[in-house]
Amino acid sequence: MIRPLALAALAMSTLAAPAMAQSTDPTGLWQTPTNGGQVRIARCGQALCGTLVTSNNIRSNPGLLDENNSNRALRTRTIRNVQLLSGFTGGPTEWRGGQVYNPEDGRTYRGTITLTNPNTLNLRGCVVAPLCRNQTWTRVR
Repeated sequence: MIRPLALAALAMSTLAAPAMAQSTDPTGLWQTPTNGGQVRIARCGQALCGTLVTSNNIRSNPGLLDENNSNRALRTRTIRNVQLLSGFTGGPTEWRGGQVYNPEDGRTYRGTITLTNPNTLNLRGCVVAPLCRNQTWTRVR
């Protein structure tokens, strides 16, 4: 016989499971702290990737090119929808082993994504540790 208290605990844990899964899901649209940037993080196979959706510069010039890219062949592509994040694996709250592309300097860095709460993540990009930079992004949706 199941006791009422045990039944209530089971019901609460069942109801909390979807909320817990959502709270550790980094997919969605994220606001960057600089230049009005918004990045959509999605699953790319077993990894996470992120695409630049918009920024202040893109809003003022939708045809803005990736002219700082270290690969000369990519300098004629538009910056909108450029993949900024790739290859991040792990979870449920930390993803490692990924790369962060910075269109401002055209370089790619090693990175880590840490979901600090359902609506905040910390992105860390490193040339070589300890030469790293951190940004805190907030969920738009």
